[in-house]
Amino acid sequence: MALVEAALYVTGRPIDLKTLGSVVGFRSEDKTRELARLVKVKYGSDGSCLEVLELSDGRFVMQLKPQYVKHVKKLASRQLLTSGPMKTLSFIAYRQPIPQSYVAKVRGNLAYSHVKQLRETGLIAEQALGRTKVLSTTPNFADYFNLSHDLPMMKKQLEKMFQSIRTGKASKKKTSSPTGLAPNTLKPAS
Repeated sequence: MALVEAALYVTGRPIDLKTLGSVVGFRSEDKTRELARLVKVKYGSDGSCLEVLELSDGRFVMQLKPQYVKHVKKLASRQLLTSGPMKTLSFIAYRQPIPQSYVAKVRGNLAYSHVKQLRETGLIAEQALGRTKVLSTTPNFADYFNLSHDLPMMKKQLEKMFQSIRTGKASKKKTSSPTGLAPNTLKPAS
């Protein structure tokens, strides 16, 4: 069981049963799945800040439980992406497959450097189509953001995220006063 925990911890991304099996020395995917599920149960019941998830495609991933993320995200050594590339990535993800020329038209000429950075980090892929390239996200993108690999399902998940962000921003605007202080308090609005 400790080897499965170690493998999930070290990779920081979803691992398939074949890879987990090679770490623990099992040829049987059923035995590997059973062992990984035991680790999942252990982390689900021990009050740990970590959890093990079994994804719909049969892979397993260890991650921080969502309720702890907001408290420790500022401690992360560095962000994967700054605001500009992240906005370009979200545009590509939601509208994929999408011509690079259209991304540049909507996001501006800096989009070309964003696309290069996103390609280098393995979050998007490109295919030549005449004089332009068609951009789409990679399985690494889905894994990193814990999204489905199924494109229609991914787009629904993204829409929910975007809606949640819009709702959060709207409620912040309603609760803050012109002075920057939260209503009925002496503390700055967060």
